[in-house]
Amino acid sequence: MRVDLFDFDLPDARIALRPATPRDSARLLRVGADGALADLTVADLPDLLEPGDALVFNDTKVIPAQLEGFRSRDGNQSRISATLHMRSGPDRWKAFVRPGKRVKPGDRLSFGGDGAVCLAGVLDATAGDRGEGGEIELIFDLSGPALDAAIMATGHIPLPPYIASKRPEDDQDRRDYQTIYAREDGAVAAPTAGLHFTPDLFARLDARGVSRHFVTLHVGAGTFLPVKADDTTDHLMHSEIGHVSAETASALNAVHARGGRVVAVGTTSLRLLESAADENGTVRPWSGATDIFITPGYAFRAVDVLMTNFHLPRSTLFMLVSAFSGLETMRAAYRHAIDEHYRFYSYGDASLLFRSPT
Repeated sequence: MRVDLFDFDLPDARIALRPATPRDSARLLRVGADGALADLTVADLPDLLEPGDALVFNDTKVIPAQLEGFRSRDGNQSRISATLHMRSGPDRWKAFVRPGKRVKPGDRLSFGGDGAVCLAGVLDATAGDRGEGGEIELIFDLSGPALDAAIMATGHIPLPPYIASKRPEDDQDRRDYQTIYAREDGAVAAPTAGLHFTPDLFARLDARGVSRHFVTLHVGAGTFLPVKADDTTDHLMHSEIGHVSAETASALNAVHARGGRVVAVGTTSLRLLESAADENGTVRPWSGATDIFITPGYAFRAVDVLMTNFHLPRSTLFMLVSAFSGLETMRAAYRHAIDEHYRFYSYGDASLLFRSPT
């Protein structure tokens, strides 16, 4: 499909730079299977679901994956910035490096210092090969838990570009850019639909008889990359590592067998469940990398309802929600959201989409 079909104009003022307080006070646009719209808040979610429905959350935990440092070659140094993307070994991460043209295989890289040699607290690496998507494999001098600890001490929270271009990351982001249920280290970006949940909202969902289940998909930096191709068939999706346990798969299959609905909280949960589902809609235990790219025409197998934030124009995520609810429905929903001053992107408001029958 033509990528320009997924374009729209978004006023800069609609981009949220901080989340709503409290989290569940964010606005929620309900988009029915028939395209009908209703303006609500996230706190209304228990009333929009039925007893026996199941919420599926991505429990990945954001790590401070933005590294600032220097490249050294032949006695010369230049400043670089690296965003870790996906772990490829105990001592290795694939990363997007800026400016990437300055880095070649074999270059020595030092992060966290001011460029001095043998400075305590510096995290050192060697540049490896460059991948098809432009990412560079970084081979660190540390490995395993020691590398994890060094990244935690050296790195910064990699705020999305549309926030980072307007203000610097601060200590508040370390709290705000993390779900209350995050537990599996490894994400570069937050599963942002989950940022709206609070202990009180969980309690009210429990009282409603809505069950909670968890999967893990470590969101990579590729989620921030624009679609540069003119046609969706020419776009390369970056892989992300995920896991669906046998226990979760069995529980979700039982929900469907009883007539309940599976509600994915976030596009990351949806993409992982769809990767794990077979052609009959049965969710299987699953572990590995997924690069699933969902565009209109995709036949959904596992997910009935999707809660998600508002996405960028021409993005793979706007393509995904258009596949779920219909392109014209989502274009109308986004026009409504813009006109009604909804807040967009990672720290913004949410939508609750009921899957289109077509």
